[in-house]
Amino acid sequence: MNEMITLKENKDFRRLYSRGKAYASPLLVTYVLRNRTGTVRTGITTGKKVGKAVLRSRARRVIREAYRALSDDIRPGFDLVFVARSKTPFVKSYDVLKAMKKELKDAGVLR
Repeated sequence: MNEMITLKENKDFRRLYSRGKAYASPLLVTYVLRNRTGTVRTGITTGKKVGKAVLRSRARRVIREAYRALSDDIRPGFDLVFVARSKTPFVKSYDVLKAMKKELKDAGVLR
């Protein structure tokens, strides 16, 4: 399993929101954009609509765990941003994994 390289700067998130392609499900929204680094960089965001701090933290943990299960199957050279939705903190990571797998397959990111 590779180390997770994260997006941290606001400009990177804004670039993905404006230029990236979005794939949505009731649990998760995924933004995908090619990068020139040859690595996979990821970011996870949870807005205040998701809930208070405990629920937002759980949503991030669930998304991170689902991503870890798929990280070896993702082709290098992409930036990914996962946005939690209001249902995300109330489901298991397996459900998020299924949604994430479908969205990444639709984006053509999976091997």
